Amino acid sequence: KGYVERDDTDNNGKISAFERFKIRFMKTLNRLFPHKKAVTIIYLIGITLIAVVFLNFIGKDVFPKVNSSQFQLRMRAPDGTRLERTEEKAIIVLKELQKMVGKEHIGISSVYVGQHPSLFSINPIYLFMAGSHEAVFQVSLKEYHVDMDDFKDDFRARLKKVLPDVKISFEPIELTDKVLSQGSPTPIEVRIAGKDKKRNELYANQIVEKLNKISYFRDVQIGQPIHYPAMNIDIDRTRAAELGVDMNDISRSLVASTSSSRYTEKNMWVDERAGLSYNVQVQVPLNQMKSKTDIGEIPVLKNSLRPVLSDVAKITPGFVSGENDNLGAMPYITVTANINQTDLGTAVKDVDATIKSLGELPRGLFITPIGMSKVLVETLSSLQVGLLVAIFVIFLMLAANFQSFKVSLVILTTVPAVVLGSLLMLTITGSTLNLQSYMGIIMSVGVSIANAVLLVTNAEQLRKRNGNALESAREAAALRLRPIIMTSVAMIAGMLPMAIGHGEGGDQVSPLGRAVIGGLLFSTFAVLLILPLIFAWAQEKTTTQSVSLDPEDEESIHYISSLKLKNEK
Repeated sequence: KGYVERDDTDNNGKISAFERFKIRFMKTLNRLFPHKKAVTIIYLIGITLIAVVFLNFIGKDVFPKVNSSQFQLRMRAPDGTRLERTEEKAIIVLKELQKMVGKEHIGISSVYVGQHPSLFSINPIYLFMAGSHEAVFQVSLKEYHVDMDDFKDDFRARLKKVLPDVKISFEPIELTDKVLSQGSPTPIEVRIAGKDKKRNELYANQIVEKLNKISYFRDVQIGQPIHYPAMNIDIDRTRAAELGVDMNDISRSLVASTSSSRYTEKNMWVDERAGLSYNVQVQVPLNQMKSKTDIGEIPVLKNSLRPVLSDVAKITPGFVSGENDNLGAMPYITVTANINQTDLGTAVKDVDATIKSLGELPRGLFITPIGMSKVLVETLSSLQVGLLVAIFVIFLMLAANFQSFKVSLVILTTVPAVVLGSLLMLTITGSTLNLQSYMGIIMSVGVSIANAVLLVTNAEQLRKRNGNALESAREAAALRLRPIIMTSVAMIAGMLPMAIGHGEGGDQVSPLGRAVIGGLLFSTFAVLLILPLIFAWAQEKTTTQSVSLDPEDEESIHYISSLKLKNEK
């Protein structure tokens, strides 16, 4: 008997559990062979369509979401809040955090309040502060394990009760997230750029209003302080000239009184003994400049009590932009938002829909998503191209090996099963399609194609001997059943610890293991049950004659025996 017909393949007089499994497997395969065309068409069309559906509906992220015990929080008091008042609010935030998690669970808490001092070399690229009304918290929790999205929601609710006038926003603290966000403080950031600042603000408020209606968006706010309290000083130049005062006198007096002379006249004193230099500056004490009247009483001439500023200028309260951001020469403001229990891909789609809902934009106004949104689109696009290129290169290599495009295409029919299996496993386990899971899909494509090559190589060799594609497919499936199953089981067992995702940082790599396991499970069934049917159909009428053009190849129709003998001599 041939290998397929024998029940006791080990010739030991006993039928093992695997041999019983092989018998049932061959019976199933024999029942499918008469319907090979229908099964092949249903498989190729059905699996591909289902995979496309899953690909469109599965969640998408740049990197897997990690439930880290560290977080960064930016607190914004009302624009123009003094540094001391901001510090008081920051202390309240810390106390509320201690009440929520317990003091023993706070490992590290670091808070920076107010703007960077101009005399200190602190690079704002690492920690940008817009003014005295802002404070940034960096907190590391210890032995406190909760879902961080739920934790942040609870913390927001607590702070809203104790500090209703304060806005908060959680920002990325992991280095990878900071780099990938390209400077954006939140996963969602929309830039509104245009020469008209008032129009920019109008459209930014419309976007804030629309995003607040979407349930999973959090901390939706304009990223810049655009209503900073100010005193508008309108100088009467005619009156000033009559009093013998020019603009230079007024500006010198005003700057020294409201800020410091270090911004207009740099003056250094060097301590020769210590070898140290000190900035010398003139500034009116802050406690003597508390009201509109105090500003109006600023003398504008040297060594003279009159005239004062109110004699030559009209002083009115108003608002200005506390931070001016420009894209080239074009001013812009941004709308920032966090997401809760939702993948970035879904959020990006809703943001794009929100921008489209604004209708046709006025000429000269540009609204574009930036930050992680842009990175997500570029990353997934690059990964899709990379996967297609990898499959195409494998196709060319297989074609060169088998000297047949048809056989190469037969082997690649396992790829849709890999993609579907990976996407299905990611969906079941609550993972998203990201950089790690894409790597898992590419890995499982490689292993499944190796299994397919193992089976098809054997089937093709048998077909060239007996000329029967169906019998060759049956024989190859029986011969390669054990190696293919062992290869897949070994790979799946090796990926299980990674897929479970236990331990520190386990969530970061678990999608890779899950994608590999799902892809291999589906591809193993496809290789063993579907691939023999496809091979039998595709190679049914293919000649056994070699396509080689080498005159020294004995299997080639162009073989010249005398040429080979001559070369051997």
